[in-house]
Amino acid sequence: MLLNYQYRAYPNINQKLELNTWLRICRYWYNKQLGDRFDWWENNRNLLDACSIVSCPLPQLRDNPDFYSQKKQLPIIYQGRLN
Repeated sequence: MLLNYQYRAYPNINQKLELNTWLRICRYWYNKQLGDRFDWWENNRNLLDACSIVSCPLPQLRDNPDFYSQKKQLPIIYQGRLN
């Protein structure tokens, strides 16, 4: 049997400001990392019908920024901001 619990919070003004700050920070990092993935895709895509593989060399690809590699970077970035 599955049970669900719902809780309602009634934060005061200071708590609302703190929650909004954390929400803004999370939104910033999510959009920054999503933008990094889109930039990687835009810069590293190569249409095969645009040039033949024999006559034009493929560019060197940089590492694909996936969710897990970006997740590993967050503590490093956080520590850099504290110092």
